[in-house]
Amino acid sequence: MKFIHTDFLLQTPTARRLYHQFAADEPVFDYHCHLSPKDVAENRQFKNLSEIWLEGDHYKWRAMRANGVGEGFCTGAAAPQAKFQAWAATVPQTLRNPLYHWTHLELSRYFGIHELLNESSAARIWDRANEQLAAPGLSTQGILKKFKVKVVCTTDDPVDSLEYHRLFAASGHPTRMLPAYRPDKALAVHQPVAFNLWVGQLAAAANVDIARFADFLSALKLRHDFFHARGCRLSDHGLNQCFADFCSEKAAAAVFAKARRGAAVSPLESARFASFMMLFFGRLDAEKGWVKQLHLGALRGNNTRLLKQLGPDTGFDSIGDFPQCAALSAYLDRLDQENALPKTVVYNLNPADNYALAAMLGNFQDGTVPGKLQFGSGWWFLDQKEGMKWQINALSNLGLLSRFVGMVTDSRSFMSYPRHEYFRRTLCNLIGRDVECGEIPAEDSLLGPLLANICYQNAREYFPFPIEDGLPEAPAHPSPKARLKRPK
Repeated sequence: MKFIHTDFLLQTPTARRLYHQFAADEPVFDYHCHLSPKDVAENRQFKNLSEIWLEGDHYKWRAMRANGVGEGFCTGAAAPQAKFQAWAATVPQTLRNPLYHWTHLELSRYFGIHELLNESSAARIWDRANEQLAAPGLSTQGILKKFKVKVVCTTDDPVDSLEYHRLFAASGHPTRMLPAYRPDKALAVHQPVAFNLWVGQLAAAANVDIARFADFLSALKLRHDFFHARGCRLSDHGLNQCFADFCSEKAAAAVFAKARRGAAVSPLESARFASFMMLFFGRLDAEKGWVKQLHLGALRGNNTRLLKQLGPDTGFDSIGDFPQCAALSAYLDRLDQENALPKTVVYNLNPADNYALAAMLGNFQDGTVPGKLQFGSGWWFLDQKEGMKWQINALSNLGLLSRFVGMVTDSRSFMSYPRHEYFRRTLCNLIGRDVECGEIPAEDSLLGPLLANICYQNAREYFPFPIEDGLPEAPAHPSPKARLKRPK
């Protein structure tokens, strides 16, 4: 039997039936990823398997380093086939790591290759895959069609021109590529050199002179407006933890001025400034009916030497052990008191916090929107089978699994779309087991909508994107619009 077979991961007859009947054929709504808009708009055709599979993939780089592979074969200047050969030699060592499953799912779903990847099979697989990569069906736009991706949301800095989103929108492709507003650099007053360079870019993008803090806020709002006009309905923040050291606008302005002078900003000042800015961004999102995403818990840049040598997002980040609940509660509560709490998806990176965060989000469900506060899918180090189960079980026990908006790729790789299949198989296996244990009814009228909604329809209805798929535009946040005001 092939390793990746029709019933892969589906351990019971019920799980198999549920997956094939209700989940397998649903389209993909990929509302958070890090794909390159340029690659999509230009319909990039990858030259070889190394380019599409290893370029930018820090999951694989971490495994290769752990296997004793030198940096030249990860991020360095080794030849593409040599890099692939080093990865192929690593794959047999990844047994019980999700990379083993993902690798063979991807070989199967993209290339129809069912041979196990190792040192001896590497050359054959290299040749077979490279031959197929030359075909239009495996260009970036071909991949989006192949995997029935209805929507893909990229992750975009407020200074981005969104030119590639505009170009792709004009292409007539059935997938909608939409931006997500990611203003993390607006909080970085603790790094005044980088912060001031970025403020200069913001001023140019917004076409304003940023002399005062009020100018800074105005420029960010102008860019928020610009993103909205280009279809954006989603913001995103990558934070160690929520900020809740709230301060006045005057105090935030003083910190801004200090950073603009190039002076050192203390940790307390930085936290207060970030807290002010996160409230500001929350109000912007609520005013326009956007969805806010909070990615919490990453401890980034742990290896100073290699971070300096290779830069960020190269495989030196980890799970952090930060206190989360009190600050998250204070942040959500402050916005809620102002009637300015947008629909929000919270992704957790530390599994020890799953139940605490899932319980916290229940405090702010207000009856206006099904699943207004979402406990987001297993993220980063938790986007594997066990992490998915932990997230699904926490949500099931403390919230409504039926309202869950489902899986995201959260990836820089165009080879990552089988992660949606991996999630769907894991979900159906859990539900199928519950049915066969007699814990939930064997009623397709219950199970069919549950699975189809989690796979696609819940996201389609939750995110207020105008999508040309024969359905009406999803509703925006129904509560009264928050008045954009600044804290006293």
